[in-house]
Amino acid sequence: MINAERQQHSPRGHARAWVFLGLVGLLGLALVLGVGQGAVYVSPNEILRALVGAEDNPIVTDLRLPRVLGAMGVGAALGLAGAAFQGLFRNPLADPYLMGSAAGAAFGVTLAVSLAGTLSAAYSSSQVFAALPSYVTLVAFVGAVLAVALTLVLSGGASRTHDLILAGVVVGAVLTGLTTYLMLKDADRIRAVMAYTLGNLSFMGWEGVRAMALYLVLSLPFLWILGRTLNALSLGEETARSLGLPLLGLKLLVIGLATLLTAASVAYAGIIGFVGLVAPHALRRLVGGDYRVLLPASALGGAVLLTSADLLARVLTRPAELPVGVVTTMLGGPFFLYLLWRGRRNV
Repeated sequence: MINAERQQHSPRGHARAWVFLGLVGLLGLALVLGVGQGAVYVSPNEILRALVGAEDNPIVTDLRLPRVLGAMGVGAALGLAGAAFQGLFRNPLADPYLMGSAAGAAFGVTLAVSLAGTLSAAYSSSQVFAALPSYVTLVAFVGAVLAVALTLVLSGGASRTHDLILAGVVVGAVLTGLTTYLMLKDADRIRAVMAYTLGNLSFMGWEGVRAMALYLVLSLPFLWILGRTLNALSLGEETARSLGLPLLGLKLLVIGLATLLTAASVAYAGIIGFVGLVAPHALRRLVGGDYRVLLPASALGGAVLLTSADLLARVLTRPAELPVGVVTTMLGGPFFLYLLWRGRRNV
């Protein structure tokens, strides 16, 4: 207890508090800018009047606000899942899609669109994405979960981390090949799948916001409790076993919760790269490697990163907009190359 109090009042503890306050402030700023900026500018006064019900403004209440809140939810889920997988695999370059969930979701969406038979190549990308059947979100979720389950089966369970990574790569490659085959077989519907695989928050509605909030509320407390396990794993599996931890069950629980968050994210927003890699890695430098602190910090960081990227996607080429996955790749790609360069220097 005394040590905990000393840690709480230590300079490092104060620095962490400032980091969290900074993230909350950035998130609030991203919320205001995200709702106000776009093809049509909405002033802060108009936003406030719409929120309190003083005037009817569907751009704010029906389009921008759910989109921005959805971006926060998806970003938080990816940041949280990325931190969990980095702790599980003891690799700061791990991301939420490492076990094949993105490839599984893309295959599910491609298969659903191919079977639907209702789309036309004459549609624009946004029209095609809007015309996707209502069950596509469910199919993407199931595809992501089944891909991770297949990875677990092929690797022989969660006991050997190295085999999990290899199995995830194989599953992802096979599902990507099947997705490509379906796209080439039914070329008229390629745009619908491309709009999805590049990441798209345009059609995030209140249903998606509520769903992401539910997944985060269900997963964050349990992952935070499992932070002690991830801390022990960072010292090596033998050290973790010496502490009496039931590693197999705890690792499966971490995989299950992180997969739930990842599957929900790709189901509602498509495949958005680098958020789950960049946010935990950057926050680790600011708050340290204690996963009981890093996990919630990564959730906030992921929310800030994706909300800011979505804002850039809407203002860089307005009145048109870029797929948000393109923006996160443009931001995250150089960061990833920097990590590789820095790792080589330290060898």
